[in-house]
Amino acid sequence: MSWSLKNWHRNHILQQEGISDSIWQKMIHLRCLKGLSPEELSRLRDCVTLFLHDKQIYGAHELEITDEMRVTIALQACILILNLDLDYYQNWNQIIVYPGEFILDYDYADEFGVVHHVHRVASGEAWSAGPVILSWQDAADTNTHPGHNVVIHEFAHKIDMLYEGANGCPELHANMSAYTWHEVFSSAYAKFCHQVDKRHETIIDPYAAESPAEFFAVLSEVFFELPLITQQYFPSVYEQLALFYRQDPAQRWR
Repeated sequence: MSWSLKNWHRNHILQQEGISDSIWQKMIHLRCLKGLSPEELSRLRDCVTLFLHDKQIYGAHELEITDEMRVTIALQACILILNLDLDYYQNWNQIIVYPGEFILDYDYADEFGVVHHVHRVASGEAWSAGPVILSWQDAADTNTHPGHNVVIHEFAHKIDMLYEGANGCPELHANMSAYTWHEVFSSAYAKFCHQVDKRHETIIDPYAAESPAEFFAVLSEVFFELPLITQQYFPSVYEQLALFYRQDPAQRWR
């Protein structure tokens, strides 16, 4: 689709569809949206409208999906791409929402052809060419555990997966250095894994030590949820994330 045709199509959607003021005003208190300007909130509202037009959200285990639930999920997903583009979420269209945590039970083959079996409780999961799966209990509750945001986490995976699979390095912009990104994230990840191995108390979720992809997803969570802390303890990582997401939430919080 050409740029002009895509813009016409999106403008048509924005004219025909929308989010009620009552739901919008109720939802924009989310921590990850703190400090957004009226202009940014207006663009975010358009992004959420387009996102909800493009994605189908289904409830599992007889969970009924309301408009408020749809907007809650979409807001948290769209804050990542506020200054990027909806195309970062292309080539898939389903979000499956469970009432609470769910069981993952499947086999997969790694890059060496070795088959692994996964059986664990999860609050979120993202598939490269498939759906995003979320626990509604976790998606709705962003205040009990500051810094944790399952929607941001899984949609950061989706952004990461778009370029060479989930490896902790999304497709960088032309003004960014792949060498710098690699050096910054590799160094921070190695130090963090050492902290976890030594059972030291960590500023972010120890789950970030699972892989570079999980490190990127967890850092994306705290970048938007606890930006001042992220900037304090991971200054170089924060700088790279600010360049990539084209946002400076720490400045907004100040």
